[in-house]
Amino acid sequence: MDMKDAEKILPPKILNDVKESFKEYKLTASQKEKALKLIIDLYHKSCYEPGEAVGVVTAQSISEPATQMTMRTYHVAGAAQILTTQGLPRLIEIFDARRVPKTPNMRIYLKKQFNTKEGAAKVAAKIQETLLEHITYRPSIDLLNAQLEFMFDMDIVKERKVNLESLPDVIKELIKTDVSVKVRKDSIAIKPKKEVTVAALQKLKAKLMKVHVNGIKSIKQVIVSQEDSGWILSTMGTNLAKVLEMPEVDGRYTTTNHIHEVLKVLGVEAARNIIYREAHGAMDEQGLDVDVRHILLVADTMTSDGVIKAIGRYGVAGAKGSVLARANFEETIKHLTKAAATAEIDMLESIVENVMINQVVPVGTGMFDLVFKPKKE
Repeated sequence: MDMKDAEKILPPKILNDVKESFKEYKLTASQKEKALKLIIDLYHKSCYEPGEAVGVVTAQSISEPATQMTMRTYHVAGAAQILTTQGLPRLIEIFDARRVPKTPNMRIYLKKQFNTKEGAAKVAAKIQETLLEHITYRPSIDLLNAQLEFMFDMDIVKERKVNLESLPDVIKELIKTDVSVKVRKDSIAIKPKKEVTVAALQKLKAKLMKVHVNGIKSIKQVIVSQEDSGWILSTMGTNLAKVLEMPEVDGRYTTTNHIHEVLKVLGVEAARNIIYREAHGAMDEQGLDVDVRHILLVADTMTSDGVIKAIGRYGVAGAKGSVLARANFEETIKHLTKAAATAEIDMLESIVENVMINQVVPVGTGMFDLVFKPKKE
């Protein structure tokens, strides 16, 4: 078997991938022949017959192993690990297209020149969100001078690379209250310019504790770990747009588990890939072997309209063109009443509605009509 035979059988995309791989690995003629035979065999096994009910097979292939999945919510492999939702809760979260995941996180990869232990630690300090409450302790109200005083924890200030000189401007901008700010060597004093009550000072103190002074918003924790590809930053919390703006970060590999954030920042194709990767990863961690094409079909269905739709009454199932198919899933009376009021017609083109009215289902041999014409004597 040679490349000419493969060109007659394989589609252009697979053929181009094969040619690229052969160039990269520099195979001998006999190795190429063996590889081509394997690829063509695999391609034939991967094809499905016209009219095969791939949707039903996909639904069975994902939901049957999912019954074996545990309800374990968190996975803790060691002491320094980011807690993440795993197992069945994560799978439900993905297919329901939840707006915000329960445990949003990122994996941040660094460019070659920053991919060292020291470089990773610097980037981690730069990324981790720092509030005023993180770098201060013993917040107190000075009633005599009607001002607030905070003591700095200098070790944390140095560790998180906080610029104390810029603090007054940051505080004035964020709290939107007319105050004077004095930064001393180991403390900060904040005094409202107008006369205020003790209750107002208490409110101001609570507001000041949440002032964002350094790092990227929403990224609560960063853990640096070493893998085969180098130093990786794992985060609790996610902010893809801001992280990708950083010159140290390698945007080609950096990912987040927040599907809607990926859609907003990188577009629908990237969101489709994240749906596939997250769903496949959730099943793979539980030791469940599901063919990737089933998960890809679900990911394609969820993103086919350019937005992310949930597999449910407000998404894919609720947007079906057939009245009976929608009514069969959930909220039966609502769908039938609305269809009757708007004179909607069901063309009975899909599987569900034909099963309901006991007609031949348009799948397999039911895809076409066969007419037998006997020869005339």
